Amino acid sequence: MDTTHSTTPGGVPSFLSRLLGTQDSVPLLLLRLTLFFVFFAHGSQKVLGWFGGAGWSGTMDFFQQGLGIPAFFAVLAIATEFLGSLALLLGLLTRVAALGIGAVMVVAVVKVHWAAGFFMNWYGNKQGEGFEYHLLVLGMVLALLVGGGGRLSLDRGLQQKVG
Repeated sequence: MDTTHSTTPGGVPSFLSRLLGTQDSVPLLLLRLTLFFVFFAHGSQKVLGWFGGAGWSGTMDFFQQGLGIPAFFAVLAIATEFLGSLALLLGLLTRVAALGIGAVMVVAVVKVHWAAGFFMNWYGNKQGEGFEYHLLVLGMVLALLVGGGGRLSLDRGLQQKVG
């Protein structure tokens, strides 16, 4: 990284400095904003019923009855998509938001999409959707976990104050 880190007495970068640290990177900004747009839409479907979504109660019913996900984890997944996307917009705790979205994607693949195979159902000739989209999201998540929020992130500003 191109920024200095505050260190512990042993010279190891502090946890907070590592969590917030990022480069003044336009590509990381673009990844972060792209992930925000996609997950704000997904989270809004689940929380608010926007964009043709089922809303809070419909999503909770689907997660609990349809997928067998306990209420606590269903709430956590929905909050991660909605609030995590807003955190990505701001570049606030980018790594935490990205990790949460990554976890939601892994669960979605395991619980729903793995059985349908790799490819999305472009032609409507198979049951369900594959996991290629989820793999792309996981690649974006990994880039943000490694690089942080990039340019115009609150993380960057906070890191400069911490470090």
